[in-house]
Amino acid sequence: MTDATTHRPASRWPTLPTAPVRALLQPVLARVVRRIARRHPEMFARIAPYQQADFLIVARELPFALHLRPDPEQPVFRAVPRDPLPDHDARIEGPFMLLLNLVDGEDDGDAAFFSRDLVISGNTEAVVSLRNALDDVDGSIAQETADLFGPPGRAVLGALRRRSGT
Repeated sequence: MTDATTHRPASRWPTLPTAPVRALLQPVLARVVRRIARRHPEMFARIAPYQQADFLIVARELPFALHLRPDPEQPVFRAVPRDPLPDHDARIEGPFMLLLNLVDGEDDGDAAFFSRDLVISGNTEAVVSLRNALDDVDGSIAQETADLFGPPGRAVLGALRRRSGT
């Protein structure tokens, strides 16, 4: 049996040097998290006990991880190396599209966890708090993020959803 935390399926993403890709993503991710913080202050209020927690989001197909610190004053959302992973309070790992769908409440996180498609480690209370905060958001954070980048962003999100069948 394969340990879900170490098994990484073959990537369908192009192989690129990760440091330059991460560097290019940093301003995009920073813009996204600042906009979400501005548009959804209630989400950050809901996660108040864990605003200083460091969450690592590991999409199995990507060559990097995402670091989220939901501090409404100085939110952090950045791409970080996977090897080694930086220190963190909680880690959420799963397939990219599952993680994207969980952001919008389109997939059942409990079912994904119990089927081992989603792996949670570290401070599970912080993860539950983050999940509850995301569940309370009206609308789609993924769609808002795509809209931030206009027609190209909407096209990318549409292509990802078509590819995954959601």
